[in-house]
Amino acid sequence: MSRSLLLLSLLAGCSSADSFTDLGSYTSGSTWGLVTTDGDSDTPVEAEPEDTGTPSSPECDAETPVTLYMSPDDSNSMSSPAQARLAVLDDWDRLTQVPIRTFEFMNYYHFDYEAPAEGDLQITPTLADNGDGTWTLQVGLTSAARSNSSRAPMNLTLSIDASGSMAGEPIGYAREVARALASSLKAGDVISMATWSTENTVLLDGYEVSGPDDPGLLRVIDDLDTGGSTNLFNGLASAYELAENNRADDRINRVILISDGGANVGVTEADIIAQYAGSNDQDGIYLVGVGVGTATSYQDTLMDTATDLGRGASVFVGESEEAWKLFGERGLVSTLDVAWRNVSISLDLPPGFEVARFSGEEISTDPTEIEPQHLAPDDSMVFYMTLTTCDPAGVTPMSTLGVNASFVDPISFESQEASVSANFAELMASDQRLLRKGAAVFSYAEGLKGWQNAGNDGDRAAAVDVALAQVERALDGDTDDAELDEIWAVLHVLDE
Repeated sequence: MSRSLLLLSLLAGCSSADSFTDLGSYTSGSTWGLVTTDGDSDTPVEAEPEDTGTPSSPECDAETPVTLYMSPDDSNSMSSPAQARLAVLDDWDRLTQVPIRTFEFMNYYHFDYEAPAEGDLQITPTLADNGDGTWTLQVGLTSAARSNSSRAPMNLTLSIDASGSMAGEPIGYAREVARALASSLKAGDVISMATWSTENTVLLDGYEVSGPDDPGLLRVIDDLDTGGSTNLFNGLASAYELAENNRADDRINRVILISDGGANVGVTEADIIAQYAGSNDQDGIYLVGVGVGTATSYQDTLMDTATDLGRGASVFVGESEEAWKLFGERGLVSTLDVAWRNVSISLDLPPGFEVARFSGEEISTDPTEIEPQHLAPDDSMVFYMTLTTCDPAGVTPMSTLGVNASFVDPISFESQEASVSANFAELMASDQRLLRKGAAVFSYAEGLKGWQNAGNDGDRAAAVDVALAQVERALDGDTDDAELDEIWAVLHVLDE
């Protein structure tokens, strides 16, 4: 499909941000240059390089290697990209109401790094020289592929908001999420279901399904309805009690909270979630938060807060296709399963280096400030960043960079480690395709932030144009990437 047809088809099917930063942009070969726009032209112009100091300045330590610790997100969230897409395609003026979290964009879009064998973790760093004393680095940590048929059995508890605000589209999307989930279950999976509004109602307790699309389960899903006010505390208490009663060590134990976000997490609700989340050396009943509704009515705070506490994914479903993408046969494993627990990542850089831009949520020289994260099967943690140095004369093709990871087996809790070290010449000679996609996804998120924060139409257009230039460069190197085509189409709606 051409990009013009893609844009038309997306439009036909649709009825608090940080400041915008300069972005890396592919120019030629393996060289990357910083670009911005002048606000009056569609042509990118080179940005002035930052003054990073000299080796002789007291701020520059050109002797001590640098080690940084980093994390992609507290809960592997993926909500804001889906919200942003719908906000733009439905009514782009409402984009101002959508939180744009760059790390969620890196989580949401797929990077097809080569998967390792089962039991391994693949680390793939890629580096590009920007030609102005800065470098672009992307690091992917990839788990082994795992099919729905080969996953462990599941003990799932659906906790569904049935308050009055869920009437209409939200409860319809909740049903669609449940139907997609039902289509992916295997014989022997156990599912419980409770709704909550003024009171909570248990619809299923430890129901063992016969296989995909179990008729008894589908009947309960079809009968879901709304009414009453919101009582989140009772909903969570009931759901975790059901999950605990049916828990088994050889199963994937999850609570799936589905809501339009109309409730708030208080102290008592946080205590319930934390009680069951598990510590770093203990398995837990992880909370997966599913926001439903429209991008303009959905309230994000509930899921963002609850899933941070519950150490699970936060996602948003505002269209049927998204429900099946996340909970259909292919998406179910990545959304609910765990390949490795408590993944901790460190980056070893040459002396004088620092990170000027970073796509993740947390980065520090102190490992105690960084929360380890779980990695799903058939998935990648992806970090995109710009590196600078106060000692450019000390950088050579033989300068080395290392990435280290420690992680825990989700069943045995045995600790493992993996590491990769390579020199700059080797890293810059590697395939740049996924680095270009990372730049495009990063630029897309930052461009949306720039659009939100702009004071006038000219500044908004400039922010979008920078992002579009980066996406088009990535598309030149990978014309078959449907996700890049989608990003391109959304940006063009904003650019009109």
